[in-house]
Amino acid sequence: MVITRMQAASGDLGTLAVKRMEAFPWYRELSADQRAWVAVVAQAGIGAFIGWYAEWAKSPGTTVPKLTSDVFGAAPRELARVISLEQTVELVRATIDAVESQLDTFLTGEELDRARIASLQYSREVAFSAAEVYARAAEARGAWDARLEALILDALIRSDVDSEILSRISALGWSQDRPALVLAGAPPESDNHESLSVMRMAARSHSLDLLTGIHGPVMLVIIGGKGLDPLASHRLMTPYFGPGPVVVTESVTGLTELGVAARTCVSGVAAASAWPNAPRPVFAWELLAERALMGESDARQQIIENIFAPLTSDQTLLETAESYLENGQSLEASARSLFVHANTIRYRIKGITELIGYDLTDPRDSFTVRLALILGRIQPDT
Repeated sequence: MVITRMQAASGDLGTLAVKRMEAFPWYRELSADQRAWVAVVAQAGIGAFIGWYAEWAKSPGTTVPKLTSDVFGAAPRELARVISLEQTVELVRATIDAVESQLDTFLTGEELDRARIASLQYSREVAFSAAEVYARAAEARGAWDARLEALILDALIRSDVDSEILSRISALGWSQDRPALVLAGAPPESDNHESLSVMRMAARSHSLDLLTGIHGPVMLVIIGGKGLDPLASHRLMTPYFGPGPVVVTESVTGLTELGVAARTCVSGVAAASAWPNAPRPVFAWELLAERALMGESDARQQIIENIFAPLTSDQTLLETAESYLENGQSLEASARSLFVHANTIRYRIKGITELIGYDLTDPRDSFTVRLALILGRIQPDT
């Protein structure tokens, strides 16, 4: 009899629950369709409680039916993306409060007390069910996001950025106009999926967005955001890589530049083996010579354009650079070969540094400049 009366009043209870939800700002901001689905969930929760209570009353405290499908199965999965777990708890609380406020119209005395105890246990089980729904949704969304990231990174590396890739990267909430940088290195030795999750959490804690994935033997990371601090980001991400070199880029903007940076980093990881004492992380531009020797066309073009071409615009500086390097970086020997004073050579070397940004007195810089001179000479189209 009691259950029958409760079932007959379930519609009014649902209306009361929805009316109580109108006090929540987030509920008022929902669209009409979304509010309708919330009402469906509330009504399903009340109906499930009545059925649950009928079983519970037979053996109080022992019957705990599965509630996830009963309560939340009525709503579309997309609703979990609109309403947060905290808001769902408020929905459950409002629904249970609506039921409790009317229990005294159906029950009295000891039965009323038992029903209130039952409602507390039911609300707890519904809250756990809500957490389960959101956990599954987050897991599924995480797996889907990981697949999207892998597709995006592969497209960037292959320089195959089309409208579909733009749509996919937008789906991840990535804005093309935000500054970003790229890191690449060996994957972590521990569980890759767990490490990637920890990396994402670390990025979010600094209000940064992250795209990451394993590309062959290389783990690629793109980190960006309005408040991007390149140096701090390098330090934040580097410990998550496995043993070996970690190659990083300067901050760039736009998918085209990100693609170039990604390819540069992947090439840099392979080239870094030629510099055993390279710092960790090492900038991709510091590996320009090694990347050029590996045959990377972008690196060869860059080394010619940035070093050889400027030197050819000043024949005196070009001759000085060639003489200084051919004479073992000796000021005196170079001065004798060019019939000038050693101080003149010293002054010209300073001018070369100002022109191309490379110091001929530094071993690595001089190696890069020597390679640039060789490549520039053997490529007549430059």
